[in-house]
Amino acid sequence: MGAGGGAAHHRSMSIRSFPTPRDVYIGMSFVAAPLLVLAYGILRLLDGMDGVRGPGVAWTTGHVAFLIGLLLFGPVVLGLRRMVTGRTTGLKLTATGSTVIALLGLAASVGQIVIDLVVGMRAADHPEMSRLFEQVQGYAGVKPAFYTVGPVLFYVGLLALVVLLAMAKPPRVGGWSPVLIVVGTTVMAVDLDLLPIGAVCYWLALAPLGWRVAQGEAQHGPVDRADRPALA
Repeated sequence: MGAGGGAAHHRSMSIRSFPTPRDVYIGMSFVAAPLLVLAYGILRLLDGMDGVRGPGVAWTTGHVAFLIGLLLFGPVVLGLRRMVTGRTTGLKLTATGSTVIALLGLAASVGQIVIDLVVGMRAADHPEMSRLFEQVQGYAGVKPAFYTVGPVLFYVGLLALVVLLAMAKPPRVGGWSPVLIVVGTTVMAVDLDLLPIGAVCYWLALAPLGWRVAQGEAQHGPVDRADRPALA
């Protein structure tokens, strides 16, 4: 390698060796978001040991953890989009559309958790909480927007982005990552009591990539500055 090539190589390695604070924040979001969902899942199981769920400390604490986890999935989604670096119009449109879908689903999920928190704080007991939920969900559009349809968009968009990264040349995530996302989503859809298992699947799918992002790298090799996940 000539002197010029060596210098260029050295500059490239220097860039990759020093992650930015944004790299660290986004990478840690990949790691922390599923863990907070896991915490919610465990607290939810503990809350239901007496046969009812909420209101109370476990309900509120679990939902706060879930809310923070959902908010951290925002940087995760944007980071995944940033890593889809193909130049074809079709790929860009697919990646951007998947990102929009995922963020819309996240917004719906955040809305659901905020409703759950407010209802839990206002209710004195479980019967009153049930009445408040019936009242809120009785408004036109609330149930599909925040409970049945809207949140599903997040899982659809997230899976699409992970699939795009698995199909990239070279792949940015392992082929097992989309499988873990599908398994995690499926078990949570089958029974919310399995939410901790789903959260672990998400962590296994996303955390390895998160560690690499936090170091200024991505799976299957370093990421140049132009390819680094970023919020903007």
